[in-house]
Amino acid sequence: MQNEEIKQTLITKFGEHVSHFEEPYGMLTFEVDKDNALKVLTFLKEDSGLGFTFLNDLTAVHYPDMKGRELCVVYMVQNIYHSLRVRIKVFIDIEKPEVFTATSIFETANWLEREAYDFFGVQFVGHPNLIRIMNVDEMDYFPLRKDFKLEEQTRKDKDDNMFGR
Repeated sequence: MQNEEIKQTLITKFGEHVSHFEEPYGMLTFEVDKDNALKVLTFLKEDSGLGFTFLNDLTAVHYPDMKGRELCVVYMVQNIYHSLRVRIKVFIDIEKPEVFTATSIFETANWLEREAYDFFGVQFVGHPNLIRIMNVDEMDYFPLRKDFKLEEQTRKDKDDNMFGR
């Protein structure tokens, strides 16, 4: 199975709902709209010719300059028998950062989605327990968004001379 075969299979099945195909470092990468993301993930997993049965990773990326597409949920699925991986990107608006949960397809999505929520604020609709996983519950911000300030520049206890800078 080659990337071109997978691409053609996806285009035949989903048409314009899958787009922006590329192969950075040989890994097939494409975009899907958020309303069809679960359908594509289910198809990749359950189609006998594809067999991407393992959710290798799920994360988010913040692109503050891309109006209406500021947050990107990235899924990486793997066919462990043929040692193939595919990266799926779902762009969402930061004003309504919602995408449907993939926990019904991949159990590993449970903690990975909680982490993406905790650090980027992505709301996974239908998630069974979408609460913070690493940060304190009282946080009202999402520290991996690029609009999060790294540190206060006027702090006296952060003297660069003390850190060899």
